[in-house]
Parts: sequence; C-alpha cells; structure tokens
Amino acid sequence: MQRKASPTVTPEMADQIRLLKAQGLYHHQIAALLEINQGRVSEVVTGKLHPPGEERQSTLDI
Repeated sequence: MQRKASPTVTPEMADQIRLLKAQGLYHHQIAALLEINQGRVSEVVTGKLHPPGEERQSTLDI
C-alpha cells in the first residue's frame, strides 16, 4: 500500500496556514483542513518553509 504524497505548500497556502494558526487552530486541524502533512504545517509555522515576508516571484505578466 502506497502512501499518499502531501501536496507542495505554495506561498498562498503558507499565508493561509499562518492565518489559521493565529486564529488558534492546532497543527493537526490545519493539516486536515488543507489536506497536507502536519510536518508541512510545522515547517511553515516555524519559518523553515516560506518564511513570512519572503520575496515572491510574480506570476503576472504586466
């Protein structure tokens, strides 16, 4: 039986994770809502993945 891979956390998802954490949700609750691994939530919250204020590349061609 293969494990289901956790989707890649995007910068937008990271913003949502930080918002949900600020609202008082636990890591396991956030992970269940976003269907990702609790470890990815922890990495975002601790700043190891997509730190706050991280420079983002724009996806818009202006």
